Amino acid sequence: YYMVGSSNPEMLTEHGLTFPIRIGLKIDPFSLFFIIMTTTLVLIFYVFSTQYIEENERKNYFTVLFITMVAGMMGLLVANDLFTFFVFLEILSISSAALVAFRTERKHPPYAGYKYMFVSAVATSFFLLGVAFLYAQYGSFNIDYLKEAIRGTLLDKIAIVLLIIPLAMKSGVVPMHMWIPDTYSEAPAPISAMVKLGSLICLYGLFRISFSFGMSHAHVSYPLGVLFIVFGILSMFVGVTQALVQKDVKRLMAFHAVSQVGYMLLGMGVGLTVVKSGDASFALFGKVAMIGGLLHVVNNALYKGLLFLTSGIMVRHFKTRNLDAMHGLAHYDVFTTVVFMIAALAISGIPPFNGFVSKIIIYESVFQYNPVLTLIAIFVSILTLASFMKVFYSAFLGMPSSRRPMEQPVLIKCSMFVLAVFIVVIGIYPQGILKAIIEPAVNALINF
Repeated sequence: YYMVGSSNPEMLTEHGLTFPIRIGLKIDPFSLFFIIMTTTLVLIFYVFSTQYIEENERKNYFTVLFITMVAGMMGLLVANDLFTFFVFLEILSISSAALVAFRTERKHPPYAGYKYMFVSAVATSFFLLGVAFLYAQYGSFNIDYLKEAIRGTLLDKIAIVLLIIPLAMKSGVVPMHMWIPDTYSEAPAPISAMVKLGSLICLYGLFRISFSFGMSHAHVSYPLGVLFIVFGILSMFVGVTQALVQKDVKRLMAFHAVSQVGYMLLGMGVGLTVVKSGDASFALFGKVAMIGGLLHVVNNALYKGLLFLTSGIMVRHFKTRNLDAMHGLAHYDVFTTVVFMIAALAISGIPPFNGFVSKIIIYESVFQYNPVLTLIAIFVSILTLASFMKVFYSAFLGMPSSRRPMEQPVLIKCSMFVLAVFIVVIGIYPQGILKAIIEPAVNALINF
């Protein structure tokens, strides 16, 4: 039980005061939303990987690391104390780095894995320092306890910054995105999708900690919200402009992953800024912006996952990542062409696909906060469409190459087909997911 009504809250059990270090686990509508998304996508990516990863590529080693990575993700989603969160963050980081460097016989994957491991080590070190600062003041790691006990001191603010900056780094937020291009481009296609999913799990941690400590402290929530908005705009613009000039298809996909995080930060940042402002109209559009931001999380996981998988098929067929050396894939792989088009139109915010729904919600709600931000977001979507038109023109149109087409295994096609179906269904009928899991998740986040 938590006695939180006084200036010095205490954590009690039936047997009195407890030892401060304990494993706290908790599932609420916000974490449940991410758990449902994660378990669904993990299953799809694993089914794809069973056919994509060759037997001579140490498949048993791959499976162990894959399961360890999933364990790290799920642990993060249910952790309710900062030290447990840190432990699972380390598990996720180490297993992800090993999978990125999985193809050790090649030159670049080990380098990308080491780079990811270095960035993760720096991030988790700062995170642990922030945890230590809070523990030194309040004698507890429990998030529910700390959000009531925190007093807004200078040390509190430093600790919160030390918690959120590492999570922003792990989420691929500009200007802390330097690890993204190498990591996503050098990993096998299903691992690129999994690492992207891991970044979204870190984004969950960023939102959870920010809203936990921000909802009851206006002096914390407003600057954090503004910071989210600034980082969101930077991520959108830097990501898409870098993607436009890429010739490497996997690096192009990586920079678009950076760009899409910006939309999530924009929606959640507006919500964090105004939802507790005391003005009913502000609170309403702030909540709608958060709904759009969270819907964009799941939409992004779906279409980015599909884009990473289709890019893997493209690279496997053409034996190169250079778009200038790809042409004519549509002539002999209609299935990959169709699912790529679905994902490309979805990420560009074109109806009737899921990306349009979340983006239009973000556009409309953010417009009431600042119309300029909406115009920037729309402009980024236009550039995104232009980028994927370039990919489609280069890789899918033109004369077919002389290379003999590869027939894709049934499980690979099934994995991509399921993702494409989710993209279309959410685009046509978003009310189902909005009412079932998104709105309860937003309500839980606001009431942290």
